[in-house]
Amino acid sequence: MIGEGEPLQDFGAKSKIEQAKEAVQAATDTVRVTTQTVAGAIEAGRKPGAPLDRLAHWARAAPLHALAVAFLAGMVVGRGRR
Repeated sequence: MIGEGEPLQDFGAKSKIEQAKEAVQAATDTVRVTTQTVAGAIEAGRKPGAPLDRLAHWARAAPLHALAVAFLAGMVVGRGRR
């Protein structure tokens, strides 16, 4: 009967679409903040003398045969631990 149970329309409550929009906006904000944090960490790591800068320098300076030897040594050590 009319008047029993839930009302047909609840104008005070948020619609499902509004709730979905808020959830998407919150997720977007979280991704934006995380992206900025990661980008800042990468920039800090690439400053002269920082770990990423040194790693990039070593990778550019390492001859190919040295990298092959390091790879093979890693394979030997990795297989030896099984």
